Parts: sequence; structure tokens; C-alpha cells
Amino acid sequence: MAAGISAFLLWGLFPVYWKLFVGLPPLELIAHRITWTMVFLLIVVPLRGRWGDYLRALRTPRQLGLYAISGTLLAVNWLTFVYAVLTDRILDASLGYFLTPLVNVLLGMVVLRERLRPMQWAAIGLATSGVLVQIAQLGRLPWIALVLAATFGIYGLLRKRGALGSLTGLALETTVLTPIALGFIGFLQLGGGTVIPSAPWGEQMVLALSGVVTATPLLLFATAARSLRLATVGLLQYIGPTVQFVIGVVVYAEPFTGPVVASFILIWIGLALYTVDGLHHGYRHQQSARRQPVPGPGGQT
Repeated sequence: MAAGISAFLLWGLFPVYWKLFVGLPPLELIAHRITWTMVFLLIVVPLRGRWGDYLRALRTPRQLGLYAISGTLLAVNWLTFVYAVLTDRILDASLGYFLTPLVNVLLGMVVLRERLRPMQWAAIGLATSGVLVQIAQLGRLPWIALVLAATFGIYGLLRKRGALGSLTGLALETTVLTPIALGFIGFLQLGGGTVIPSAPWGEQMVLALSGVVTATPLLLFATAARSLRLATVGLLQYIGPTVQFVIGVVVYAEPFTGPVVASFILIWIGLALYTVDGLHHGYRHQQSARRQPVPGPGGQT
């Protein structure tokens, strides 16, 4: 439990880390993040005994293609999140990650042809109303929240189809992305458009830790996921966006006005319905499984 809570707390604290780089270009920051994450994972993956899995996946075109797509989605998600933090839109980022579980339900219906239960429909309806409130009252689409929710939702769907664990999968994704990131950094340096090398030395050192910052919550989550029930993980996932929400409002004093409040409340009610429905459905499924007769010899009951 402690590892799971720590993982989601660290994800929730990400805005504090990226706020250290205000004034630096988000795209260049992400290129460095990808590169330093690759460096760190080249050390960690062999230490975790996953080097063989990584090399086999690297030689499998189907796996490589799948993780290239998921890696692209992850890069877009990272870029959008960092942009949100650097432009004082942490609340939008928090909203996006609150929306993600409901986007997952919607993807299950559209892609996997899953039938939604009434409470799930109600949850999606409330979340949609929350988004429409912002459009109607603020006159703008909460695109940051929608991009974060969509990219992370589709990313999760693709990763379920992959054969690798979270850490090894991330290593394969960054392997695909690193040549592009290094090419972009080199292009900026040749064109004189790079900013980070002229940043203070301390700031560059902190940025070099972005690989550790990225992978550490994943390591903790992988440890927790082996011992925690799925329902517990489902509840813990709200820690991250909740911490981000508190940081945005309390630490960085982002405006939390009427339309934004109404939007969040609608989405929170939708999440409450979704969570209660999930717990109830899981409990009924568990009780039903317990009532199943135990097969006797030869498969007979």
C-alpha cells in the first residue's frame, strides 16, 4: 500500500518539479526528458532482470510498432502536461487526469464494444456536462484536459495489448523516441535556437534528473500492483490529480472561479458514481465466483 500511495503522490507532485523550468521551451524540455529517461532506464532495466524481455521486444516488429504508437501518445501527453504547468494551467491538467477513468470507460464502449451499465452512462453524462459548462461559461474548450485524458486513455488501451511490463515498455517507448529527441536537440544547437545549454548549471543538473523523476513512480507502482487489489489501485489513482488540484489552487493560486468550480463538481460527482458502481460490480462478481461449485475429479461438479 505504501508503495502505491508514494507512486501516486509523486505523480501528483510533478507540477512542482516542472515549475522549476519556467521560461524554458516545453518542447525542448520534453526532448531532454526523453533522453535522460532513456539513460536511466538503460541502467535500471538490466538491474531489474528485464534486459532479455527488452531485447526480444526490440527485435519484434509488431511489438516495436505498438510501442512506437504508445510512445508517441506518451510524448504528446508529457508535452501537454509540461505546457500546462509552465503556462499556469495546472487545474486544467488536474481536470484531465480526473477525466481519464471516464474516458477509459468510453473507450471500452467504442473500441472494445463493452456494454455500459446505467451508472457508467450517468458518470459520462455528468463529465460531459462539466466540460460543456466550461465551454458555455468561459467561451473556450478545455483542450489541455481533453488532450491529457484522451492521450492517456488511448495510451493505456494500447499498453494492455502489449506484452511488456510498465518499466520495460517505457524503455522500448523511449528507445523509439530518443533518436527523434536527440535529432531535435541537435537541430536546435546547430541553428542556435537551443535555450537549455545557456540555462544555469544547477537548472541543467535538475533537468538531468528528469529520468529518475519519470521512472521512480513507475517502479513504485509496479511494486504496489503486484500486491494490491485492482479496486484499491482504482481508488489510489485519484491521489495524483487531487494533489495537482491542491497545488494549483493553494500553492500557485490559480483562479478557481464559478464555472471552473461547477465543472469540477460535475466531474467529481460523475467519478463518485463511477467508483461506487465499480466497487459494487466488483463485489457482486466476487460473490458470484465464490458461489460457483468447485469441480470434482474429471471436471464433474
